[in-house]
Amino acid sequence: METLLAAAARLGERLRARNETVAVSESSAGGLISAALLAQPGASAFFLGGAVVYTRQAREGLLGITPSDMEGIRSASEPYALLLAHRVRARLGASWGLAETGAAGPSGNRYGDAPGHACFAISGPCEITRMIETGTADRAANMRIFAATALALLDELMS
Repeated sequence: METLLAAAARLGERLRARNETVAVSESSAGGLISAALLAQPGASAFFLGGAVVYTRQAREGLLGITPSDMEGIRSASEPYALLLAHRVRARLGASWGLAETGAAGPSGNRYGDAPGHACFAISGPCEITRMIETGTADRAANMRIFAATALALLDELMS
């Protein structure tokens, strides 16, 4: 957790200095991304909110993503992560939308992805998507890796 907190501190300082905000949609990270950002003193200056979008019900209820929005897109993919990032950014009016979706483990998901598979997207003044495979079925370790990767990706894009 210390690594996450250090990354979130750097990111929070950068967001505050630029007078920018972030909104988070996470799935397999289980809230660790939001928790790391919220652990920073003065987080209300840059963190607008987050959602753990772990099910279809959460996707529809929290982000208003309908079955028609999902046409041609499968969960745990880069296009899906980008849809989540766009939607959370728009719904909360953030400078940046950060999204993570994947399979933490110990088994893969119903789409055939192995445990440790995750996709990320950042939506803002510029956009990026990324996919990783950790190669481990350790659920807790994957959750930490997913959160760290998401924070690092936003930090990289803001550089």
